[in-house]
Amino acid sequence: MAQGRDQSRTMLPEIKLQGDVDVAALSPLLRGMLLSVAYADGEGGIGLTATGAMNRKFVHWAAVHFLWPGFTAEDLYSMNKVLNESDVPPLWVVRDMTRHLKLLRKNKDVLLPTRRGREFLVNPQGFFDLVATDYLYSYVHATEREQEVRARLRWWRMFLNLLNIKAREGCTPMDAVKILYPDLAPLSDTEMTLEAWKLRSDLQYGVFRRLCWLGLLYEAREGLTLLQDGTFHKTPLWPACLQLESDAQSDIGVH
Repeated sequence: MAQGRDQSRTMLPEIKLQGDVDVAALSPLLRGMLLSVAYADGEGGIGLTATGAMNRKFVHWAAVHFLWPGFTAEDLYSMNKVLNESDVPPLWVVRDMTRHLKLLRKNKDVLLPTRRGREFLVNPQGFFDLVATDYLYSYVHATEREQEVRARLRWWRMFLNLLNIKAREGCTPMDAVKILYPDLAPLSDTEMTLEAWKLRSDLQYGVFRRLCWLGLLYEAREGLTLLQDGTFHKTPLWPACLQLESDAQSDIGVH
């Protein structure tokens, strides 16, 4: 099993930032990590509650300053009058990633920047490849199981090449389902919703959300309801850090 996982990892497209882009402006994840470490550095740490969660003072500050798509202060406060760490899903990822990369350390009831964390503040772009590779391919979200993330490893090259083409003009998770599972394409919208719900959900949260939170895709949602899928497009960060087999292709078919 371990050998199979190692083989899957060798097939993963390399993420290597080469273009001159403002990573912090484009990547919600890197921006959230950067702001959190900077806050800890400037404010004497991020305060923790008795249960070890980030305190409300910081959670409110993060909600206002992270500018996280779908989780702006307006979005978050429309669902909760008071925000705790548990009410802000992006904070879970930011905290996990800063801990995993040893950018913040716990000291009694506060999180403080490490020496590596201060290096990150000086040169966040230098950490992007590591952050992106770990988050996209290895990170296990609170709503996922580790085996799901591992099973996805063998599909990432295909997903990224597919979206490399389709997200030029805009692609929804259901568009991707129809390409990946052509037998479902003739179904009506209602039938598709029923038959492909699990497939669409897996792509929505396992692939599209990761790429959006990392900053390689953005979702156009103007005029849509909460339950409607937006159209996903590539950001300038995509070509700046990914070189794929489909770069020269004008269209793609999956067989």
